[in-house]
Amino acid sequence: MTKIFSYFFDKGWRPVLFWFISCMIFGISEITGNRILGNIALVFLGHGLLAILISAIYSLTKEKWLTALLNLGLLGGTIAVFIFYSIAMYLIEQERPDEWAKNLTIPTNIPVENPVGPAYIDHKPDSITNRVVLKTDFQLYNSFQPGLYEYDFWTGKIESGTIYLKAFEITQEYALSTNRLPESTSVKIHNTTDRIMKFGTKSHFPIYEGDWGQPYAARFEVWFKPDKGRQERKLFSKIYKIEGWMR
Repeated sequence: MTKIFSYFFDKGWRPVLFWFISCMIFGISEITGNRILGNIALVFLGHGLLAILISAIYSLTKEKWLTALLNLGLLGGTIAVFIFYSIAMYLIEQERPDEWAKNLTIPTNIPVENPVGPAYIDHKPDSITNRVVLKTDFQLYNSFQPGLYEYDFWTGKIESGTIYLKAFEITQEYALSTNRLPESTSVKIHNTTDRIMKFGTKSHFPIYEGDWGQPYAARFEVWFKPDKGRQERKLFSKIYKIEGWMR
């Protein structure tokens, strides 16, 4: 391990090359907008900055003053650029309206419900927490901002597995927040009894499409993935009037 460490850090250009590659991956992820690549890029960037920091400390112990100074400059410069970029992107998002839902209409010939709330996880009104449910049902709740939601799902006997949500704007059948919704709405369930049991989210999840003040109708589907590897199946669906989250 010591030999590997020395091999990597004895030559100052090796940590810099790793830092450069991590910055390139981050840049590509931002250009393509790929969320999976973005998560990978953040891991690489973090390790790249760590490599530069360790290289600077290692160079100081070896009295390689110029290499240490350059590494510290790269480290500080990268952090400063990243902070500036994050602030700039946030301000741009705030100034640029999301008009995805601007011209959508809510059909009048189908039942469309409103989310209950706002409800804050463990601080829901008694009308919600004391609700008696006698059959499979789904309830969507508003969270502390428009576009952020929570949900409860009631079901009878069912094998162990995981439920999660899919959502679709109903006039165009457009799938909503596909990259994050399944993961952010996942809930483990298991009910061996004949009575109805309630399962629900422990934190809110966002619907990204649209903006505040631009409501539209979306069908929320509850999907079930058994633990034993059997085929996933849809358990329930309901249509709600929602808004997108203004990031």
